Amino acid sequence: MQQSTDAAAPAQDYPRVEMLNAYVHDLSMEELVENFDEGLLLTLHVDMIMKLQQDKEFYDILGAFDIITCDSQIMYFATKFLGHPVQERVSGSDYFPKFYRHHKDNPDMTVFLLGGKPGIAERAAQNINAKVGRAFIPGCYAPAFNFEDDPAEIDRMIEAVNASGATACLVGLGGGRQEKFIVKYRDRMPGVKLWLPLGGTIDYESGTFARPPTWITEGGLEWLYRLVKEPRARFHRYVIHEPPFLWAVLKQKLGLYKNPFGGV
Repeated sequence: MQQSTDAAAPAQDYPRVEMLNAYVHDLSMEELVENFDEGLLLTLHVDMIMKLQQDKEFYDILGAFDIITCDSQIMYFATKFLGHPVQERVSGSDYFPKFYRHHKDNPDMTVFLLGGKPGIAERAAQNINAKVGRAFIPGCYAPAFNFEDDPAEIDRMIEAVNASGATACLVGLGGGRQEKFIVKYRDRMPGVKLWLPLGGTIDYESGTFARPPTWITEGGLEWLYRLVKEPRARFHRYVIHEPPFLWAVLKQKLGLYKNPFGGV
C-alpha cells in the first residue's frame, strides 16, 4: 500500500491496526480532540472499507490521511475478533460536537461546511454558532451532486472556502468522494489547515436527522436504526456491504484474505 512519507506527527504516536487492505489508528476520542488540530482526518466505517476493496483511486490516497479512526461499532468488534482491539469507536458524528466545544474560545479555529443539501448546512451553521457563541462556522456551500464533472462548480466550491477565511473544512460529499476531493484540491485552499471529511455530520448538526440513543450505538445496532429510518438511502450500505465485510474479516482471521490490489 502506498503510504504518505510526511504524515503529521500525531499519527506517529498511535499504533496502527490493520484491517483488510486498510487500517485504523488506535487512539481515544479525547486524544483526537485534544491533539489533532492540523492535517487530514479520515473516520473509516464499513461502507468505506468495502469501497476500498473495489475503488483503487480511493485506496491509493489512503496514505495521505494523517489520522484514521474506527468509525463503526461493527469494526470495533472486528478489531477485538482479530486480536488487536482499538481503545474505542471514534465516530465523526460524536467527534465534531466535542471538537467545536473544545475550540469554543479559540479564535484561530473556524470551520467551513462544504456539503449537504441546500439549506441544511446553513441550519447546521446556525445551530453550531449558537452553541459556540461566535461565528465558528463562517460559511457553507452545498455543491451540485455531480460536481466532479463540472470544473466551474469545483471552482465555486474552492472560492467559497477561500473567501470564508476558515482554517478548517468539514467536507460532507459522501464516503470516498469527499476524501478524493480533499486530496485532489487541498493545495488550492492553503488557508485550510485541518480537513474533516465527516459525511452525515452536517445532517446531524442541522437537526434534520435525530441521533440514535447511546445504547443503540454502543450495542452495534446503529446500522439497524439508520436502516429503519432511511431504508432507501441506507439499504446498500448496511444490507449489501455489511455481510461481505464480516466474511472478509473472517478470511483475514484465517489468513485467507488477499488485497484485491496486490498490496500487503
